[in-house]
Formats: sequence, C-alpha cells, structure tokens
Amino acid sequence: MSATEIRIAIDCMGGDIGLPVTIPAAYQFALQNPDTRFLLAGQPAAIEDALKGVGRQLPRDWYEILPASEIILMDDSVEVALRRKKDSSMRVAAQAVKDGRADACISAGNTGAWMAISRYVLKTLDGIDRPAIATSIPNVKGGATTMLDLGANVDCSAEHLLQFAIMGSALASTVDHREHPTIGLLNIGEEVIKGNEVVKQAAELLRGSALNFYGNVEGDDICKGTVDVIVCDGFVGNVVLKSIEGVAKMIATMMRAEFTRDAWSLATGALAKPALNRLRDRVDNRRYNGAALLGLRGIVIKSHGSADAYAFGWALQRARGAVHNGLLEGTTKAIDSLRLSLQEAAAKAAAPTNESSDPGL
Repeated sequence: MSATEIRIAIDCMGGDIGLPVTIPAAYQFALQNPDTRFLLAGQPAAIEDALKGVGRQLPRDWYEILPASEIILMDDSVEVALRRKKDSSMRVAAQAVKDGRADACISAGNTGAWMAISRYVLKTLDGIDRPAIATSIPNVKGGATTMLDLGANVDCSAEHLLQFAIMGSALASTVDHREHPTIGLLNIGEEVIKGNEVVKQAAELLRGSALNFYGNVEGDDICKGTVDVIVCDGFVGNVVLKSIEGVAKMIATMMRAEFTRDAWSLATGALAKPALNRLRDRVDNRRYNGAALLGLRGIVIKSHGSADAYAFGWALQRARGAVHNGLLEGTTKAIDSLRLSLQEAAAKAAAPTNESSDPGL
C-alpha cells in the first residue's frame, strides 16, 4: 500500500441489515475513491458470498478480510459485547485501528456496544473523561450544524460539556473547514440566568475558555444555523436528534400524500418535481449518516443501524474525510491548546499583584 492510501475497517456484520448493506456500499465507495482500501471484519465465508454479488471491476487488493467468529446483536448488552463476545466483528474492526492496520473504523451495529468496545480497545485522549457522539444536522443556511453529545453520556458535568465543546470545535474546524467555529450551549433560553446548575456552570467554563463561545442557544437555533457547534448532554441530544428525524419523515409523508390526492395535485406535483427533488436531497437524513465518536485514540464512526447502502456510503465518506483532514490530530491539538490556555489563566489569577497596600489600612 502507498502512503497516500486510506484504510477503513468495517464491522460488516453489524446493523439491522448487515452484509447486504456494508459490502455493496464499500464496493461502490471503492469504485469512486481508488485511494481507499477496506478491511472487512466478519465471518469470511459470508463476506465472500456477499462479494460475489457486487461484481469484479476492482482489483482484489481493494479489500482484506479480517476473520471474526462472533456477531454483536442489536439487543446485546454492553457486558455481553465486552466480556462474552471477544471475537466479534466490532472488536476486530476497532482492534485494526489500535494495531495501526486501519486509519478508521465504522459500524452500524449496537451503539452502546460500539461505544464501549471502542473505548475499551482504543482508550480516551489525555484530558478527555468521556467520548461523545457528534453528527451534522442540515440547517436553512445550506450547511450543517455539528451537534454533540447524541447519546453516549446521559448524565454530564459542566467539565464534560466543556470537553464536548473542545471536541466539537476540532471536528468543525478540521473536517468541515470552519475557521474558529462558534460554539452554542443548548438551553431553554438565551439569557445567562436560564438553565439548570450544570448548564450554568458549563457556560461559565466556556466563557473563560479560548473557544469561540457564542452563548446559550435554543432548540430552533439548531436548524437556523445560528452557530457552528451545539453542545448538550447525551439525553437531550438523542431526544432532539430523533425528534428532528421524525419531523422530517412526517413532512415528507404529508407532502407525498398531498401531491397524490387527486389529478390536479398530481399535475402540480409533476411541475414542482425538480424543486421537490432538490428539497428532498437537502433534508435526506441518509446524506448526514455517520456520527463521529470523539475523544478516542483513533477515528471511530457510527452509522445508523437501519442505513441502506446509500446512507452507509455517506458514513464511509465521513470516515474518509476524518482521516484525510486529520481529525485525530486536530482534536489532540485543540485539547492541548485549551489545557495550556487554562493553565496560563490559572497562573495569572494566582500571581501576586505589584500594587502596594493602602497605608491607611
């Protein structure tokens, strides 16, 4: 392999569908990105059977099979994933990154298990207590808002939210090429006095950091594109994400029903089809598939469990982009820079002043 090649390890067996999605998606991606090679983790015989159905237009060296005898199911507990299924396709994919054989790994499987395995195998970066799940949400400005955490951490401290902001800023600047990205803290109001104690404390930490902190933002700011990065705990983030996806599906269903209601509606729909297709593409959640598990000593991507081959291809693109743009290096640099700035601020605050005391006191 040349030095410019990008190697992605795939948990081929994970997700609601598994091989019928992961193998065709990898094959099509390899056709479009000849600099990318895949390490296919899973049961060799099943993978070879799936490969027979995608064609042979590529040379054999576009993939390598990493044997794994076990599959982590969508309803398996974290304990089962970590302790009982030590030769799972998930674990083999993560281990490939740990061993330096892959530059990134990806799975559409059980989110809790993928997070636990990735954290166990790769460990967290210095200065990061907990990894966080981050993804992009389309906004009305034509771009996307990065949001985290989306479910990895239900209960968070103010310090954890600060760490999420650091990682989100690194993701937005390296992968999405946003210079000095703005950070918003999700709250029930923009005012400083709003929110619970954790959110208020997190706002204080963010105001005192070197990050480009915008301030508190509300739920509607996510799709407005008010800031580049929005930070919240995993409980809130997961509810918000599922709500946005549900609303998008509801609107699509309603529009389809209205444009097929009668002959006049069908004719109107035919005239509006180009615009409707563009709108569909802009809000298609499959195009935003691929959440990054930030804070680990390696690049880890989580795909939706129900993703089809088209959506999984976008998750692969997310993984490739993270490697190509140096997400891991950027995150490490951002953490080190903020830690240094905090240490300098603390030292400055503790330093004695040169002002003499009032002789009259």
